[in-house]
This record gives sequence, structure tokens and C-alpha cells, in this order.
Amino acid sequence: MDKKIVVVEYTYEAPIEKVWEALTNKDQMKQWYFDLDEFKAEVGFKFEFIGATKDGTQYKHLCEVTEVIPQQKLTYSWRYEGYEGITYVTFELFEEVEEKIRLKLTHTGFETFPAIPDFAIHNFEAGWSDFINVSLKGFLEKVTQKK
Repeated sequence: MDKKIVVVEYTYEAPIEKVWEALTNKDQMKQWYFDLDEFKAEVGFKFEFIGATKDGTQYKHLCEVTEVIPQQKLTYSWRYEGYEGITYVTFELFEEVEEKIRLKLTHTGFETFPAIPDFAIHNFEAGWSDFINVSLKGFLEKVTQKK
């Protein structure tokens, strides 16, 4: 079975603290990501949310934080209620030059999901690209202009 991986990278003009907060503060996350009832960047913390496809099909996402290195790395599991398979999402932050932070998102484990169209890797590639390159970028531009 081939291992399928999604990798999305983007460099933001923002302090690392602001990028980390956008990735770990539930109030900020809902402005660019999903609206979570609760989120803590603590190993073992479990969270869930509902996500929908373009046609309106809803999936309950079940996640658990598996690794935290403050302002460097955040990993959590990602699976769907009622479906086999588990994947892992990792956000890594790298300081490029002063106030330029490269975020590398890696999502692995797609080969464990059932072969249904909604779980096709191209959907995740498009979704993560939009979250990282558009939504998070726009959010960070907005909050860093309020200095």
C-alpha cells in the first residue's frame, strides 16, 4: 500500500508567537480554521468538530493532540466518527529571518482511510492549501497589522 502524504508550506510575515497562537487558540482558530468548542495544545487533549464537504455532507472529526513543542511543533490525530482509519496532522514552525515564519503542514496516513471519494487525497490537498495559503495568511495579516 502506497503511503500518501500532503505537505503544504507557506512563509508568513509575522512573529512566531502570533503564528503559534493562531494554531493553538480556539478563538483565533475559528476565524481561519474550524469552530472548536475547546482546544488545548496539550498531549492527550481530545477535540472534535463537524466539517462539511462542498455538497453539504457532514463528518464528525475526532482528534487527539499527540505532540507539542511550543512555538515549534503541534501534531494531532485526525479521524472520522463511524469510519476506519486514522491520520496525523503536523504543523511545524521555522524561523526564516526576522519576523518571517515558515509553516510546514504535513498530513499523513491517508492509506488507512476507506476508498470513498470524500476521503480522496486531492480533497485534503485543496483543503489544506486553502487553509494555509489563504485563510491563515489573511488572518495573520489582519492581526499583525493591529500592532
